Amino acid sequence: MAAGKGTRLKSKRAKVLHEIGGQALLLHVIDAATQVVPASQIYVIIGHQAEMVEQCAFATGVNFVRQPEQLGTGHAIQCLQKQLAGKDVPEHLLVLSGDVPLIEAKTIKAMQDFHLARQAAMTVLTAIPDDPTGYGRVLRSNNKTDEISAIVEQKSLTKQQLEKPELIKEINSGIYAFETEKLFAQLGMLSAENSTKEYYLTDVAGLLVAAGEKVVAFPSADIHEVLGANTIAELMQLDAQIRLRTAQKLMLQGVSIYSPETCVIDAKVTVGADTIIEPYVQLLGNTVIGEECRVRSYSVVQNSTLGDKVLVRNGCVLDGAEVSDGALLGPYAHLRPESQIGEGAHIGNFVETKKVRIGKGSKANHLSYLGDAIVGGGVNVGAGAITCNYDGKHKHTTTIEDGVFVGSDSTLVAPVTIGEGAYIAAGSTITKDVPAGALALGRSYQTTKPNWAEKRKKKTDCD
Repeated sequence: MAAGKGTRLKSKRAKVLHEIGGQALLLHVIDAATQVVPASQIYVIIGHQAEMVEQCAFATGVNFVRQPEQLGTGHAIQCLQKQLAGKDVPEHLLVLSGDVPLIEAKTIKAMQDFHLARQAAMTVLTAIPDDPTGYGRVLRSNNKTDEISAIVEQKSLTKQQLEKPELIKEINSGIYAFETEKLFAQLGMLSAENSTKEYYLTDVAGLLVAAGEKVVAFPSADIHEVLGANTIAELMQLDAQIRLRTAQKLMLQGVSIYSPETCVIDAKVTVGADTIIEPYVQLLGNTVIGEECRVRSYSVVQNSTLGDKVLVRNGCVLDGAEVSDGALLGPYAHLRPESQIGEGAHIGNFVETKKVRIGKGSKANHLSYLGDAIVGGGVNVGAGAITCNYDGKHKHTTTIEDGVFVGSDSTLVAPVTIGEGAYIAAGSTITKDVPAGALALGRSYQTTKPNWAEKRKKKTDCD
């Protein structure tokens, strides 16, 4: 279910589009669900900002159900029932909440197995938090069994129940398993005669019990898995939880993360064994880091792939880059999208790259800009050298072949090709192709005037 507004967040965005751990709340839930069933068997019920929510989750391959009016969770499942009319309806149905992002596949699977084993018409995933305020409460038929008599929404609690929340602390997580036929048989019985004028899916529990059906509770082993968020502050608490979970998972896989509480590591990030992540590092998006790497403090790596034994020195920023085995970056290098750094290459301090391919063992160690360029292997780019790739309207490519030496403070005006083994003299501006093995100079001749300073001083004194 992903149709709600989430008005208590005080945000214009739909609730399920808010992000923790580097992706939307809804995508975390879909990730867990697709480990239990294929995406083709998942239906996402959308309503508020439906187009944006569908765009967010479209690539996952799930199905979408429109809930044009958001008249409650019961109404959401009624919309699903209409869409499934005339189709092969599954015998059982799992209902997940798009704003409960910490739910894990193992919990969904365990709940499914429990539901089938108990032959229940409805199974409710429950938990007992320190403070149940804000959640619907589970009323048990008997404390000695797992059977439920009803679920009462927070807004419908009696005065006594509100004054003494310790009497009923078990909460409804909003995650359910149903025998589909028995669920659909009760949906038409739901009433909106309540304070919010909405159709509550939770009322199905009481209807099923009244019909003599079995409704049971399945307690969650981890309270954090079922927690939602109604404020931005609560969202950030969930973000901290999922990032801590990600760091712990990586450390169990052999990654050393110093001061993990200072690092920002998105849920999709993967890191190889024996890699070291220093404090205050950010690993974002779909970043993949190989084995035996080291990422030093204050570096930000986003949607990038690093091979094995890569050293990222302090303060580097990588976005959409590919770095091969044994490369050395930084400090303070900036690799922009489509930067491909070859095996053993060095991209040094304050060097910026963009849409460039750097060959094996090439070096650009100081203060250079390499954009829209193809750089061969064994190339040395001197300090301050730049490729001038933009003429004001179009981008052009610079090609530097194997073994070229580019002198410091050189300017290569694209489109231009520097042939294999050529030398570019320091301070040159190169506007024409340079043949292989040639020396190119593109600067004015030096003029030296002996004793000029003394003569100038005497003239100044006379004035």
